[in-house]
Amino acid sequence: MNLKLKEKIRESLSAVLPITGIVLMISIFLIPMELGTIVMFLTGAIMLIVGMGFFQLGAEMSMTPIGEGVGVQISKLKKLITVLLTGLIMGIIITISEPDLQILANQVPSVPNMVLIITVALGVGLFLALALVRIRYKISLSVLLIICYAALILTSFFVPKEFLAVAFDSGGVTTGPMTVPFIMAVGVGLASVRSDKNSADDSFGLVALSSIGPILAVLILGCFYKPTQAAYVLEDVETVVTTQDVARIFARGLPLYAREVLIALLPIIVVFFIFQMLTGRYHKWQIRRIMIGFIYTYIGLVLFLCGANVGFAPVGAYLGKQLAELSFNWILLPLGALIGYYIVKAEPAIQVLNHQVETVTNGAISVKMMDHCMSIGVAASVALAMLRVLTGVSIHWFVIPGYFIALVLSRFVPDIFIGIAFDSGGVASGPMTSTFLLPLSIGVCEALGGNLMTDAFGVVALVALTPLIAIQLMGLVYKLKTGKGTPTERAVIADDCDMIVDLEEDE
Repeated sequence: MNLKLKEKIRESLSAVLPITGIVLMISIFLIPMELGTIVMFLTGAIMLIVGMGFFQLGAEMSMTPIGEGVGVQISKLKKLITVLLTGLIMGIIITISEPDLQILANQVPSVPNMVLIITVALGVGLFLALALVRIRYKISLSVLLIICYAALILTSFFVPKEFLAVAFDSGGVTTGPMTVPFIMAVGVGLASVRSDKNSADDSFGLVALSSIGPILAVLILGCFYKPTQAAYVLEDVETVVTTQDVARIFARGLPLYAREVLIALLPIIVVFFIFQMLTGRYHKWQIRRIMIGFIYTYIGLVLFLCGANVGFAPVGAYLGKQLAELSFNWILLPLGALIGYYIVKAEPAIQVLNHQVETVTNGAISVKMMDHCMSIGVAASVALAMLRVLTGVSIHWFVIPGYFIALVLSRFVPDIFIGIAFDSGGVASGPMTSTFLLPLSIGVCEALGGNLMTDAFGVVALVALTPLIAIQLMGLVYKLKTGKGTPTERAVIADDCDMIVDLEEDE
């Protein structure tokens, strides 16, 4: 086996093993599960591990060099209109290629699937074009984010409350495993041709702006459509008796995801060949390497999505229902935090982001630091999501203060941390969130007899929110420890960040 592939699979094993262990411990001590269900779950976990390993290597070999090449070529374009059109077209193509978008289209009620897909793709395309213009003209990311999120929050007040949570969720799931590696690489390519001191800072932020587009697009749709009930239907855990039953169920799912991922990858492959014909950028050996990378990406995504949807999602819904029916269902808060802490490590695009951050910053921000901050942020978000389901508190009470804190922090942290933090929000809310945490939340809501639209949905939105705060706090710690900033700033930072400093020193 390829040594690099072995290394990626080992990384995947360390990422997926903890969440697998947590579910097994819950099944032993709290919620007994049939052996057939456990076998289904473990089979899904194995597929996740192998799939994530293939995907990471494939993205590194194909999506990253293509994205960087496109970014370099965009930086050479002279006319603004050409840059805008390029960003718009690339954003639309890459978003339509996102497997999670098809899932999203079935989740949002009362909106025709094709209308939603086109609207979301336009949202990503327009905001990717805006992100390219920002880098070209060196516009402050913090200022642009404040303006965009102010517009987003304002729009949210005109949307029916039944549509609000699912609209915020939609922004997270559309920046998934296909979109993120490509868009991040475009940023690196754009920044690589600049030699000024801010070039590394500007290599991040494209995902941040691109993930605002679909949220705003779906919120605007919500002003015209009146949802009455959720279209999201949870699948029950299938009854299995023998190992042949397990094999049959996964064999039935594999062709569906094989077709879905193939449809997703084809537009990107076509764009690659058109790009190569127009620019002649890559040598024959590079083209061969990229095509092998596409094969790895394809195999990885098929295995990952099948394992997550067939093995993980039904177990998430089952655990949610059973835990909610316990007399001490408040235990969902610490359990949610524990699950959130480890499940983010199993997001395929998270590993891509973390390694890219370490590379661009020359190790100043390590993979370990990113993992730690992302896990703390997502742990907090899942605990808050469980609190919302148990209490029925409106998502407005979480997203408005949360984004306010994140945007205020953006005025004080080093610029590179702003881009990384807001990128991480879109990356954290990937397929593991939509296939395990969302069913978990819906299972809890159904057991409690709550409103599915207002209470259960919103977990993806919170997962996309809290890393923004956690990583910017890490930026403040970095600023404090390196002595950058005024004495007053350092004093305020010290008060806010003592806990994180202690955690880092313990490491």
